[in-house]
Amino acid sequence: MKTKNIGTLLALLLCVSFGANGQIVDDSVLVDGHYRSFHFLKPAGQNASLIFALHGSGGNGLGVRAGAKKLEEVAPAENLLLVYPDGYKRYWNECRKSSPAEANKINIDENAFFGAMIDYFKKNYQIDEKKVFVIGTSGGGHMAYKLAVTMPERFRAITAVIANLPDTNNFDCPEKRVALPVLIINGTADNVNPYDGGEVILGPQMNLGFVRSTDRTFHYWSMLAGYTGEPTKQLLPDTDPADGKTVERYTYRQKGKPEVTLLKVINGKHDYPNDINVYLEALAFFKRQL
Repeated sequence: MKTKNIGTLLALLLCVSFGANGQIVDDSVLVDGHYRSFHFLKPAGQNASLIFALHGSGGNGLGVRAGAKKLEEVAPAENLLLVYPDGYKRYWNECRKSSPAEANKINIDENAFFGAMIDYFKKNYQIDEKKVFVIGTSGGGHMAYKLAVTMPERFRAITAVIANLPDTNNFDCPEKRVALPVLIINGTADNVNPYDGGEVILGPQMNLGFVRSTDRTFHYWSMLAGYTGEPTKQLLPDTDPADGKTVERYTYRQKGKPEVTLLKVINGKHDYPNDINVYLEALAFFKRQL
């Protein structure tokens, strides 16, 4: 009993600490007998845009905050409600059939979790349900793809960072095949999420199966949106020449169709590039879809 009380006290102190620094609120929803937790920053007012920031495999919601610092800084002025959900035991039940994560093995209902969170924020903070977005990194990018594939009616646009769609032999989600604005940010030298497709192995016990190439992933979304021909290409400013990376932007954008854009990070690895802030790029992309 003493151990439990000490643990509870530490958890409360941790919550207060985060609240003092960034007004983080912790809560959970009950989904299929599991309390699913999430952390969020309250918006400046009603009709806020809701943005889910999703952690990678093995991570947790609060661990995303450091990378999203710039997004938090502009959140009050942009009237954003930022949410950092926790995967089930640090993993998501995304569309990779081969994933050995327990979330996948017991088929955790992620759609119900995200639907419940959207309803929670609609009820308690009067968000604008037409402005619900997702940005996910690595495994969180896979989760973003799943939400766009399986419940596109609840989301306005998504951004997936260092993530490709699972290959067809490793894809086990029902596809609604609805066009949605999608931003992809991938590095050509990524040895975890291979830019040209291949096997994703995080460790001896964590083989996540094969993913498509970035080009095939980009084509999947652009094809759904009805685009043909070549995308517009733009070389972005090299703001950090010392890192040996450059960024190329490939865009399909036409009135009446969802925008589909790829930021190709030349020599980029399984990390965030220095030349751009992926969260601010995602925000700019989301705003263009309104």
